[in-house]
Amino acid sequence: MDFPSFCRISLKGASFAQAKRFCQLSLVCLTIRMASSREDFSQFDISKEEKDKLVAEVIRYVLFKTHQNSGCPIKRDELTQLVTKNYRQRALPAVVINEAKERLSSIFGYEMRELQRSRPSSTNQGRSSQQSVADSKSYILISQLPADVYRKYVEDVNTTHLTGFTFVILGVVHLAGGKIPEENLWHHLRRMGFSDSDEIHPVLGNVKQALEALVQQRYLQKDKVNGPEGSTLFYELAERALDAPVNDRIKEYISQIVKKDAATGDVD
Repeated sequence: MDFPSFCRISLKGASFAQAKRFCQLSLVCLTIRMASSREDFSQFDISKEEKDKLVAEVIRYVLFKTHQNSGCPIKRDELTQLVTKNYRQRALPAVVINEAKERLSSIFGYEMRELQRSRPSSTNQGRSSQQSVADSKSYILISQLPADVYRKYVEDVNTTHLTGFTFVILGVVHLAGGKIPEENLWHHLRRMGFSDSDEIHPVLGNVKQALEALVQQRYLQKDKVNGPEGSTLFYELAERALDAPVNDRIKEYISQIVKKDAATGDVD
């Protein structure tokens, strides 16, 4: 197995220390690869060595942040700040981030996919338009391995229950038209045996925290809507759930459930 292939499958079950060592070894490979880059960065008045160092720093940050935060999206503004803390060229962050995306694909086997919010959440509406634009773009890492290889070498069977919970929630919200009041969502969840007061669920632990994690991971967005009878909290599909691959899986999941119910005669 060559080194790039090893990079793509060797984080399965890794501790933080092992992941750190993995990233250090992988970045050695990254440095070697970048040494052959021929792109001219003279327009930015920085050396190729400086550029390579910035690219490696962005890659290191993305890998560690993804590992530490359970796959929560990384804001583009965070990556931009890695570059602009020592360099003031306005176009440089975009070039560095784009090269980091290329290296993550060719060396680590990850697609660094950009997500963009269609609109700010209600909690961010008081911010300036410039800040809202900066917050609207984020990145997630998606494995480029074939599905069967990913399941065999990478997928952690200890987290499959979280994947199942995620698609149950997204399926309910999708069937509600992409947006559902909090009370209605919990009504459906209670019918499936989940309670908003359950802090020791045998599989999920704290159910409310498991739901909140989907907001942090940008599968869902929470919005408070004021009405004549007071405010109502809504859950809405966020950019990660609306991204084509995930959205297609949600529809496939719903289709399988409908077919199963039709086969068993369960139409409730």
